[in-house]
Amino acid sequence: MNDRPHVIVNVAMTIDGKLDTIDRNGATISSRSDKQRVDELRASMDAILVGGKTLLSEDPSLAVKSPTLRANRIQLGLEENPIKVGVVSQANLKLQGDFMSCGPARRFIYTTRKTQPDQVYRLEHAGAQVFVCSEETIDLHSVLQSLHDQGVHKLMVEGGSTIIAGFFKAGLVDELTAYIAPKIFSGATAPTLADGEGFFAGQAVALHLESVIRFDDEGGILVHYQVQ
Repeated sequence: MNDRPHVIVNVAMTIDGKLDTIDRNGATISSRSDKQRVDELRASMDAILVGGKTLLSEDPSLAVKSPTLRANRIQLGLEENPIKVGVVSQANLKLQGDFMSCGPARRFIYTTRKTQPDQVYRLEHAGAQVFVCSEETIDLHSVLQSLHDQGVHKLMVEGGSTIIAGFFKAGLVDELTAYIAPKIFSGATAPTLADGEGFFAGQAVALHLESVIRFDDEGGILVHYQVQ
């Protein structure tokens, strides 16, 4: 624990566990109240991390939306936004996209040698710090060690389902918060909370329920677990 950040996985999902529909266009799941909660959670973090599929297909801004919350961070001596972190094998993201250009924030990209040197140069020239970790796969333990060395003590993982599964498989998750919307998306190919290769029964991650909150605006609930 002392050599890595405290990791919170935060997701919004349907009652059947889906993070998106089968077309994966970023369907809205969170209610207005949950979006406000997520913004407050983001504002309390040192860094926010997403995996490659989310980074490349959704191009999230990962910025704190509320001007008041951003101002509060500045008053506390923090940067206006948490550090944006992308973990992606081939970092072919848009230089003018939301991840790279939305809001003042440091941007860390952990990638492999699949990312061509000229693209690494372009990303660095656009203001990102690029860490080329390996030939083909990125070790999440090393990513967290690197973040910790750079002062990140609280990290939120926002998605997607493959990297969330990777964090659970590596035993790197401390807390899980999940907003469960009263919707059913269905679809065998729709992403769930944790995809990846899957666990056998004896490898299942054990969770301890901390709280359940009902959101009255759309009838969803928020569950908060500690990872055992």
